[in-house]
Amino acid sequence: MAENEFPGWHGTTIIGVRKGGKVVVAGDGQVSLGQTVIKGTARKVRRLSPGGFDVVAGFAGSTADAFTLLERLEAKLEATPGQLARASVELAKDWRTDKYLQKLEAMLIVTDGTDLFVITGAGDVLEPEHDIAAIGSGGNFALAAARGLMDSETDAEVIARKAMAIAADICVYTNGKLTVEEISK
Repeated sequence: MAENEFPGWHGTTIIGVRKGGKVVVAGDGQVSLGQTVIKGTARKVRRLSPGGFDVVAGFAGSTADAFTLLERLEAKLEATPGQLARASVELAKDWRTDKYLQKLEAMLIVTDGTDLFVITGAGDVLEPEHDIAAIGSGGNFALAAARGLMDSETDAEVIARKAMAIAADICVYTNGKLTVEEISK
């Protein structure tokens, strides 16, 4: 098999839902290599606490690349305590301009309980509409499901869990073994 034919790591679903003064980030546990499930219980949602300032981050893409980005985000948060937006913009600028970081293949959803952002390698720091952010191969399925549930009396965690269940039923690269983190301000 030629190098450019290697199937590569593929797929995941991460969702962030902000409702009722809380933000919930949920991610599935499946890691796939081509058409094979390599692991079903990966933790793709993490709590960071640089300088006592809590942030929840979820990632889609290469795990090693995501951990590199999470370390950089932690450093930015330590340099700008309590300023998630500023730290996110600084990370996105570095990611876009640094030759090493440009090769990283991942996306992040980050929140401090108030702000909710998607950070990409294109230099984007996006604040989602409708208080929902979703990334990964099943992201659009989870996003659509969550948007349909937002007008209900259901809280953020239930919406995130139901949306992830729907995504797992549709996307073959997403499973139902969730990591869920809640944060509020």
